[in-house]
Amino acid sequence: MSAEPVSGRLVLAATPLGDAGDASERLRAAIGTADVVAAEDTRRLRSLAAALGVTVTGRVISHYDAVEASRLPGLLDDVRAGRTVLVVTDAGMPAVSDPGYRLVAAAAAEDLPVTCLPGPSAVTTALVLSGLPCERFCFEGFAPRRAGERRRWLATLAAEPRATVFFESPHRLAETLADAVGVLGPERAAAVCRELTKTHEEVLRGPLSELAEWAAVGPVRGEITVVLAGAAPSAAPSVESLVDAVEERVADGERLKDAVAAVAQAAGVPKRELYAAALAART
Repeated sequence: MSAEPVSGRLVLAATPLGDAGDASERLRAAIGTADVVAAEDTRRLRSLAAALGVTVTGRVISHYDAVEASRLPGLLDDVRAGRTVLVVTDAGMPAVSDPGYRLVAAAAAEDLPVTCLPGPSAVTTALVLSGLPCERFCFEGFAPRRAGERRRWLATLAAEPRATVFFESPHRLAETLADAVGVLGPERAAAVCRELTKTHEEVLRGPLSELAEWAAVGPVRGEITVVLAGAAPSAAPSVESLVDAVEERVADGERLKDAVAAVAQAAGVPKRELYAAALAART
């Protein structure tokens, strides 16, 4: 616990996903009054402030992934000195697949005041627009970039009963959806949400096979959020469909038995059956 109260505070604030009209009055006030504004992109901050008719009076510093760690000591010093430090990202909530987590953890470790101005989130917006059951969900951040890692990651979602939300680059969406068809099956329901809250907002709903065909035609542009339906209790994948995930792990240096055990556990299928299928595929 701190020996003396600290008058400064760290404030994380959600910014609009695309429509400046979604900004809260609290965000407007914070942008105009914060002593320090740590912005993922300082140009976007100033564009947002202009759109909101707000003048940024505090010191503005960049706070993106590559400099997040180096900015941390100075920002903590500002809070200790009694200043209000506002953290904003390009869109949505800081620390959710964006810079902010390390700063919050460090401030909390020192018992420095931390608060949040809630607001827009691509995760919850995509969930409610997906048309899929979302009473329970998990968020996976960005899908892995490498094909092998991506297929292994998808295998861990094969038996996931909750809806799954993840972000993807428009340039990799077609590959990711094609992999999802191969690992999760063509009939798994999903939704691709593009440019949420913006002029060209688009939500495509349907089985993975249809969404993969749409993405393959391309080109796909804009910010992408994908929602996968949770797996039905009886929708465990066939062991044959998991052989590729096993082979990817083996290719990365794992022993066959270890790869089978990991994939079988994640997918909820018997190890013995998956091992037999993997051996059969090699003959």
